[in-house]
Amino acid sequence: MERERKKGYAWAISAGLNAALAAISAKFFSSQLKYALVVFFNVIMWGCYFNSMKSLSSLQATVTNFATNFLSSGLSGFLLFEEALPIKVIFIHSFTSFGKADTHHPLII
Repeated sequence: MERERKKGYAWAISAGLNAALAAISAKFFSSQLKYALVVFFNVIMWGCYFNSMKSLSSLQATVTNFATNFLSSGLSGFLLFEEALPIKVIFIHSFTSFGKADTHHPLII
């Protein structure tokens, strides 16, 4: 069971990284190559996301995917495109990332 959950998190992280790669390729490349790469990375991202939901709840998969995408997109924007990285972004991401730590328990509404 624990091994399956780790595989699920690996798939969710891969999904987030592929989503960030789609955004990076949209900014980094021009012409038809840009559109082809965006579609390619998004298709890979959806495949990884669906695989992550085989082992994780939809909440765990979504939050892990989002947190990875958010962090990697922000860092790539800062490192590759010299965009500002305000403290507000870091603060929001820390709540998103660390707030997902205990999402394996059922959500009680």
